[in-house]
Amino acid sequence: MSETGRGTELAAPPSAAFCYCLRVRYAECDAQKVVFNARYGDYVDLATTEYLRALGFGEELIDGRLDYQLVKQTTEWKAPARFDEVLCASVSTQQLGNTSFVLAVEFRRRGEAGLLARSETVYVMVTQALAKKPLPAEFRAALERGAPDIIVSHAG
Repeated sequence: MSETGRGTELAAPPSAAFCYCLRVRYAECDAQKVVFNARYGDYVDLATTEYLRALGFGEELIDGRLDYQLVKQTTEWKAPARFDEVLCASVSTQQLGNTSFVLAVEFRRRGEAGLLARSETVYVMVTQALAKKPLPAEFRAALERGAPDIIVSHAG
């Protein structure tokens, strides 16, 4: 447990963190011809789902054995993304609590080092009745391990 008592703080994401790639579609851009800010929430959700699949929890997500709710999300934008660019979202576990986990997603253009945006999301594990529940041991271990060097591409 960290000194704040809020859970286990994990190290910064390795350069070989899990990566989810997507291509920016025209409808995701705003009048300024850049990705509309609210779309990053959608991108985080897609990247998180693929990260959890890579950790081995795809079936549990689909059948409801593993369920969680987003309770806080912050995004910091550094540079715009535009139509038809391929974005790579690296996902890493930042912190684990008793019932919660925090994931960071960093967005870059494919093949470039410059950070476009970074989101940090706090999730809480829940029962089917939406009551908080502890992180299952195998899920906690998978989040600690991460999914290094795995790339999932939906960019075409």
